[in-house]
Amino acid sequence: MAGFESLYRHGFARVAAGVPVVGGADPELNADRTIELARRAAADHAVLALFPELGLSSYSIDDLFHQDALLDAVLSGLRRVVSASSELNSALVVGAPLRFGDRLFNCGVVVHRGAVVGVVPKSYLPTYREFYEKRYFAAARDALSGHVSLLGDDVPFGNDLLFDAPQLPGFTFHVEICEDLWVPVPPSTWAALAGAHVLINLSASNITVAKADYRRQLCAAHSARCIAAYLYAAAGPGESTTDLAWDGHALIHENGAALAESDRFSSEAQLVTADVDLERLVQDRMRMTSFADAAHDHPDHVRGIRRVRLDLAPPAGPAVLRREIPRFPYVPSDPATLGERCREIYHIQTQGLVRRLAATGGDKVVIGVSGGLDSTQALIVAARSMDRLGLPRRNVLAYSLPGFATSERTRRNAHRLMAALEVTAGEIDIRPSAMQMLRDLDHPAARGEPVHDITYENVQAGERTSHLFRLANQHGALVVGTGDLSEIALGWSTYGVGDHMSHYNVNASVPKTLVRHLIRWTIDTEQFSSTAGEVLKSIVDTVISPELVPAERPGAEQPEQSSESVIGPYELQDFHLYHLLRFGYRPSRIAYLAHHAWGDRDRGSWPPLIPPDERNEYDLPTIKHWLAVFLHRFVQTSQFKRSALPNGPKIGSGGALSPRGDWRAPSDATARAWLDELDRDVPG
Repeated sequence: MAGFESLYRHGFARVAAGVPVVGGADPELNADRTIELARRAAADHAVLALFPELGLSSYSIDDLFHQDALLDAVLSGLRRVVSASSELNSALVVGAPLRFGDRLFNCGVVVHRGAVVGVVPKSYLPTYREFYEKRYFAAARDALSGHVSLLGDDVPFGNDLLFDAPQLPGFTFHVEICEDLWVPVPPSTWAALAGAHVLINLSASNITVAKADYRRQLCAAHSARCIAAYLYAAAGPGESTTDLAWDGHALIHENGAALAESDRFSSEAQLVTADVDLERLVQDRMRMTSFADAAHDHPDHVRGIRRVRLDLAPPAGPAVLRREIPRFPYVPSDPATLGERCREIYHIQTQGLVRRLAATGGDKVVIGVSGGLDSTQALIVAARSMDRLGLPRRNVLAYSLPGFATSERTRRNAHRLMAALEVTAGEIDIRPSAMQMLRDLDHPAARGEPVHDITYENVQAGERTSHLFRLANQHGALVVGTGDLSEIALGWSTYGVGDHMSHYNVNASVPKTLVRHLIRWTIDTEQFSSTAGEVLKSIVDTVISPELVPAERPGAEQPEQSSESVIGPYELQDFHLYHLLRFGYRPSRIAYLAHHAWGDRDRGSWPPLIPPDERNEYDLPTIKHWLAVFLHRFVQTSQFKRSALPNGPKIGSGGALSPRGDWRAPSDATARAWLDELDRDVPG
């Protein structure tokens, strides 16, 4: 179990950005403080630690850069850092002014296990406003050789180096320095196209008003464009304030998202860490075909990149993931973002149905209303569509279709909701027609025997949909589908003329967990009357059930048949769906992430999105069990239903299952590879 819990086993790597308190022109002191932070990073299981630009000398020393005593002291300090690194597993990237031949370069020095493995000179030297770097340094383009002699060794030199750690799949990094990021085409752009997933920036970057925000924007945008992690460490306390100030800003971004940030203007040394998801970066690049096209279009820059090997192994010992894995990946955790997302989803669903009505020349829709989550969401969308078209809501022909197992609660909620939304409401009892079909089939239930098998269930589901299609024929209307993405993924629908089919399914790309939050948002923002809000709350609190098997206790308030007891908790299965569909992760990684998100651990204060009655926890054996159910149903048994899905709008970037869109798969595949990997690599 301990090995399974290590973040390095599942495609993550912990990285660090350090901001020491430097001494102006004091390389010995600066080496000591760099080594101190490097040891802290290694003790925290980080495989890489970054330090600021010219950190061994300090940045703000002007003409002292050309003093032999200072440069000799820098070499002495660097030698001590290299020596100390022999005891550390982490790779270190430190900044130093280094003289090679007749030129002085502003360098990032990559150190690992007692050796300098590469030196990267700065490419773009700012010489405007407060900057005078061309007064002191030569640029990378002025290098006379791709190798230099440093501390007695011949080492690679240039801005074209990739540092590759084969023992950590996906951990390939590139080094650039400060201004290199601020130019139109940073050197790390070519490095990313050549395969670097981690981009590193040693910076000095004095602080002025609003500059910190611009740094964040740069790091976020560049990491997103390059589909990479971006580490940034700027100079901080101890730098000269003769004419400038320094805030010690360290940042770690990944594909546009902020992972970690230092406290600016701290008077103490800082070390910020983040667990970078290398496997996600690899998966995203593989899927984004235009990324590879960009590499193809710039062969001179990409193929000329040199690779330097590092024997960088995963740290021994426990390395527990310190990264928030959202329990509800389809639902934003920030309430303000969630509100905006819900509003936009309603617009997308409504626009899709409005366009379909316009294309067919129709002005009415038919919908079955069960009193459950999905039909409620679809009914709200149908009502909003009529509002947008300027048509009366009575053009929504809504029907309750009670069967053998319909509870009084869901039937009552269906009628209350239809009345509150002012649609045309009707009810058709499907029991007589369903019983006639059971008699035609000579089914035991027709003789009064309690045989509630799949035939018994699907007869009811088929009768409901058959009635809806004939009602649509009669009224010149479209049948609005209600089944959600989660049910489509799990094959939890009756194929053909059952709830699998409709003329247009507005919920096709909305997972169950998101449907619940969409309805909650409708309640919280009082989109409809107080009466509608009350019935919507009752619907949200109702057990999710197909209501096809009669309750053992007649007159039960809640449905006794539970979908989740058969196919698993939707909150967990939606988690599995997201990570399999969006990223194609192997089952062991999905189980690891699910256990991190849903396992029994101290969470402090719970996120406000999770109501007290939904703060569930799942141990690893439970996760493994339901993941196996998910994989079997998703990969092996339900694709034939997805291959014949009706039309419906794609909602989010998490993926859709339309055979005309995000997901294409054979209907006769086997789940063996997935299930074998799950059984082999997940304890429990």
